[in-house]
Amino acid sequence: MSEYIVTNGRTVAGEAVDIEVRAGAIDRLVPAGEGDSDAFDADRRYDADGRLVTPPLIEPHVHLDATGTAGDPSWNDSGTLAEGIEVWAEYKEDITVEDVLERATQTVEWYASHGVTRIRTHADTTEPSLTTVEALVELKSRVSDLVDLQVVAFPQDGILTDESHEDLLEAAVEMGVDLVGGIPHNEYTREDGVKSVEIACDLAEEHDLPLDLHIDETDDPNSRFTEVLASEAIKRDIGDRVTASHTTATHSYNNAYADKLISMLADSGASVVTNPPDNSVLQGAYDDYPRRRGHTRIDELREAGVTVGIGHDSVLDPWYHYGVADPLDAAFVLAHYAHMAGRADVEVLWEMLTDANAEVFGLEEYGLSEGNEGSLVVYDSPDGFNALRTQAPRTLVLRNGEPIARTEPSATTVHRADGPTSVDYKR
Repeated sequence: MSEYIVTNGRTVAGEAVDIEVRAGAIDRLVPAGEGDSDAFDADRRYDADGRLVTPPLIEPHVHLDATGTAGDPSWNDSGTLAEGIEVWAEYKEDITVEDVLERATQTVEWYASHGVTRIRTHADTTEPSLTTVEALVELKSRVSDLVDLQVVAFPQDGILTDESHEDLLEAAVEMGVDLVGGIPHNEYTREDGVKSVEIACDLAEEHDLPLDLHIDETDDPNSRFTEVLASEAIKRDIGDRVTASHTTATHSYNNAYADKLISMLADSGASVVTNPPDNSVLQGAYDDYPRRRGHTRIDELREAGVTVGIGHDSVLDPWYHYGVADPLDAAFVLAHYAHMAGRADVEVLWEMLTDANAEVFGLEEYGLSEGNEGSLVVYDSPDGFNALRTQAPRTLVLRNGEPIARTEPSATTVHRADGPTSVDYKR
């Protein structure tokens, strides 16, 4: 039917609104109380009762091929990126399409329940049978009723670390992926890292695909491949189709070099995605004290005009053992580890979760405006601050006018000496 009305919602900016969706798009967005509820069937109405309403959430960076494998065949006890890669290498020796599809589908359903209607996932192309690529390309159609899925051909072990890897990457592109990836800091030498960026850019241009590279995901201040990607984006004029994921080494660069790099990224038009859950546990793992926090320079990048999105990266896998596929978890971690716990940072975090992630994903007609897609999320919270603070349940998730998830918030009672008291975590 694709027709629905949400009344008495409240935006992040605090506006009380009614939102009417017709033919899968926002037809009218009016002050609360002015919506025409009677024009909609009873089962196509939802009274938000003053709850927060936002556009749908977007996951710009996750690894659905590895999700749900934490502890199998072993745990990442050192908490390092390197050990995570070793554990994953052992797991994928016996990987099957059915295994990937089962685990990934469950995680997609978790994402949908949290208001996510678009996901960008990376698929490991250094697994010789390309089983992960086959599975995630198939997953796109299997979960199309819930989310739009983008698949990145991702050479987890590097492009030039084995003579077969470049051919495998090319084969993955032919299988129907949506973006080309890379991981230059995982190549053996600086020279190979530079060449791997060039290979990825050449392949993307040949097939008219965007790029999303894991890049400088390290504490090493000598890892400087983001400058190579930014340079290629400028020279090839493809910056609006380039994502630099992680860039955690920027926290270890001296300020003079960081300033130069950030200017290059701004000039290139490339976007950056920070991944707080993984970055906070993997980076600084080799430090004694003081230990680095491991996030890219979010404030300086944004000040320079660079789009910075927030990704979850891992959900129950060898690199991050926790998570329930909720973008608010990632934002909550970022608020603490990136010194973004100020009251003014609430608006910034929501902008990163919504508009910035939409730009990374390449979306148009996104947001709570008339004419845009009829998708939205209602939170069991009166505002953006409390939604982040409590990781509020999503009471309704609407995708193109159709409900795809509902959550009934739990009720908690404290038993006092003089009788039971209902607990409300909102304020």
